[in-house]
Amino acid sequence: MPTDKGSFTVSGGVEVPVPLPGTLWTVGAVILNEDGAAFAQKRSPDRRLFPDTWDIVGGHVEAGEPLLDALAREVEEETGWRLRHVRRFLGTSTWTGDDGGGLRHEADYLVEVEGDLGRPALEWSKHSAYGWFTLDGLDRLRENRGPGEFLIHDLIARALRDHRP
Repeated sequence: MPTDKGSFTVSGGVEVPVPLPGTLWTVGAVILNEDGAAFAQKRSPDRRLFPDTWDIVGGHVEAGEPLLDALAREVEEETGWRLRHVRRFLGTSTWTGDDGGGLRHEADYLVEVEGDLGRPALEWSKHSAYGWFTLDGLDRLRENRGPGEFLIHDLIARALRDHRP
């Protein structure tokens, strides 16, 4: 049974990790359109962290901010869309960026949003392009990434393969 979190709902059984004090967390949203394609945006070439690579919507969790509230905030900041429903927990990954910021934990979710999916309000100073990806077109998500650096590709591929309408 869905839980109401104010402006969005959460499917029953969706895991929400609780960050330990002093740990750095990020959240990510795999957003699917009505055709089952996944949204990704390309980070600008001048970004300090993962420049000129494809990414899902998401970002840093502020100290004391609940993960799902951070997810809703990031979706709106990066696309102009509103988080409507958190459908599924996709897992947690741990990574170290190339920005010297240290170890981060990331909780990723399959979500539903509301808004004009054909016209995201991107932060153009941070992102240079966007696209909708199906299983057939995922190779583009590997652009400018080295072997073993396919977190976004693999996450979207898994979400698309496991998608249950």
